[in-house]
Amino acid sequence: MQIGIVGLPFSGKSTLFQTITKTHIDPSLLARPDAHHAVVKVPDARLDRCSAIFSPKRTVHATIEFVDVAGLKKGESGSTQFTTNFLSNVKTNDALVQVVRVFADDAVPHPDGTIDPVRDIASFETEFILSDLAVVEARIERIKKQAHRAGDEQGKKEMPFMERCHGILDAGRPLRETTFSREELQILKGYQLLSARPMLIALNLDESQREASAELVRRAGEGKAGTNTRVLSFFGKIEMELSELGEADARAFMEEYGIRESALDTLIREAYALLGLESFFTVGEDECRAWTVRRGATAQEAAGVIHTDFITSFIRAEVVGYDDFIAQEGSFTRVKESGRWRLEGKEYIVRDGDILTIRHS
Repeated sequence: MQIGIVGLPFSGKSTLFQTITKTHIDPSLLARPDAHHAVVKVPDARLDRCSAIFSPKRTVHATIEFVDVAGLKKGESGSTQFTTNFLSNVKTNDALVQVVRVFADDAVPHPDGTIDPVRDIASFETEFILSDLAVVEARIERIKKQAHRAGDEQGKKEMPFMERCHGILDAGRPLRETTFSREELQILKGYQLLSARPMLIALNLDESQREASAELVRRAGEGKAGTNTRVLSFFGKIEMELSELGEADARAFMEEYGIRESALDTLIREAYALLGLESFFTVGEDECRAWTVRRGATAQEAAGVIHTDFITSFIRAEVVGYDDFIAQEGSFTRVKESGRWRLEGKEYIVRDGDILTIRHS
């Protein structure tokens, strides 16, 4: 899974990227149009507990790739320009985090002169919608030109859908707010339309705004928050300090400032919810590992995530829920004796936290 981090200049976009990935980018490189990539482990206390029980040769966490998307620059008028390079970099991501500046700092003026989160959120939405309109209109024109060809069945099939998308975009609404069928989502995937990307809006606050954070999130989310859009807040400067501390010092720091979880933990939790993802585990003395699947995935589909050959060779899955496993002190023998160990077929819907053993031919 790849998540792109976007934001206007001086929003704290690169600060968030460096904080959650524990990387350092030379300030001289931040102005370049190159995207910065980093892969981070998905923290999961359940996997850590299983690893403590089995002491395996290796423990493998699920991972997420974060991308600090570059390409925005100031135009001659002083306003931000959404370059072709920037829009191209955005298209490759499964979901987006838009960092929105809410803090005030006279030493680092906002590129548009004033602090206005609603305006900044709208500026990205408008650019994404205009970009998508250009793509959809080009596809509609191409279908019309090829309409006389008897073999253009794909175009005839797509035309009603493209016209529907055009109507949504022309009304100034992003595609992520619309419910599409599985077949329609496959068509959307092929065109990499920007406004269809699930979006996390991350408000960058300073310490003085802690008590107002809930209200600021509510205001920013009015008319935006929904199934494919979520709004959260973080404290950029505090998180940067936190990322530079050791584990024990970081815990003490979080307790002092009343921070329940780090920006990384919050982003991953919200991203999983936004994309409809969940984790299952395979455990043993050789390896304890977390795997990521879409919510609603079957046991056969989960087996295919472990190895593609398991899709066709799948026989059954031996299943126990994580909580049941821990309740029996991490003993498979006790789990079986308690009746919590189950044999499931290929249509079984995997639940978050399931521990699976896949049997295959």
